[in-house]
Amino acid sequence: MNVFLKKVIFIILAFIFICLCYLTVVSAEKVLRTDWKIPSALEQNKTQYRLVLITQDMETPFWDEVGNGALVQADKLSVSMEVWGSYGNNQEDFLKKVELAIHSKVDGIIVQGLNTDEFKHLSKIKASFYGIPIVTIANDVPMDESLRRTYVGSDQYAAGKMIANELVADMGTSGKVVLMYDNREEYYQVQRLHGIHDVLKEYPDIEMIDAETTDMRDQVIATTQEVLNQSPDADAFIAVNANIVGAMLQEISKRFQIEPYYIYSFDDGPESLSLLTQGKLDAIIKQSPEEMGKKGVQLIVEWLDDETVPLEINGYYTDIDILRALEFHE
Repeated sequence: MNVFLKKVIFIILAFIFICLCYLTVVSAEKVLRTDWKIPSALEQNKTQYRLVLITQDMETPFWDEVGNGALVQADKLSVSMEVWGSYGNNQEDFLKKVELAIHSKVDGIIVQGLNTDEFKHLSKIKASFYGIPIVTIANDVPMDESLRRTYVGSDQYAAGKMIANELVADMGTSGKVVLMYDNREEYYQVQRLHGIHDVLKEYPDIEMIDAETTDMRDQVIATTQEVLNQSPDADAFIAVNANIVGAMLQEISKRFQIEPYYIYSFDDGPESLSLLTQGKLDAIIKQSPEEMGKKGVQLIVEWLDDETVPLEINGYYTDIDILRALEFHE
């Protein structure tokens, strides 16, 4: 190879080397630029949690407020929030949705507690297997039976005491009081009943009549008929399960005027507020459903972010108060 050809090859290689060095420097500068940012969509996908709120009572005033509160807080915290549910206390459909949420591997589940073996199996075994935190809302389930992370909602025992004290203030310290509730023995009902009993047992002249039924309208009517037949001199009724209050009142009004009776319930039934404003109920326990939704989302995100670990086992109580029919008719 002559000297001229060697020089040409050297010049070409030198040119290629210089070009490669230039391109390397330019690429490095782009990577190290201080104003370089991860694309916003990718950044959001890395940090956004997917949460689900599941209830048995879709499109009822109480649960609509819970859902709205959850959606507002989710938007504030930039997390994905979906509201699922069944209608008319369809337990089978409700449990299927809980199982679907678990198998979808959502980041967290906020759910209306259901005191059944099937629900406890889903929360204690399946959700735990996937590492999905469960927060019960409004209706609790015992922690040791469900392994739920926490509960957000009313202190149901205190709510029972509050409604019993209101009854005593209105009726006095003597009379017959019918306590009507669902025979499924939901945990929230048990707590309410304990509160009611603990107040009324202090008055020896108040007789408590327990009346178990189901949440099926026909059965509620039949149970109310039986109570009225056996205790026609009853003075007061407390619908411990608010879902039964409409059918109960319907049957009472067929036989008697509503006015002489003292009748109470809670605001988590689909007809509670309407019946109160009509004057058919004397008072209800007013809960804080929107705050429940907001607090539930806030707590589960704090747990996912390791900000609040562990969550309070006994739960986080939201405000309760008495709402009286007189307040709508003054």
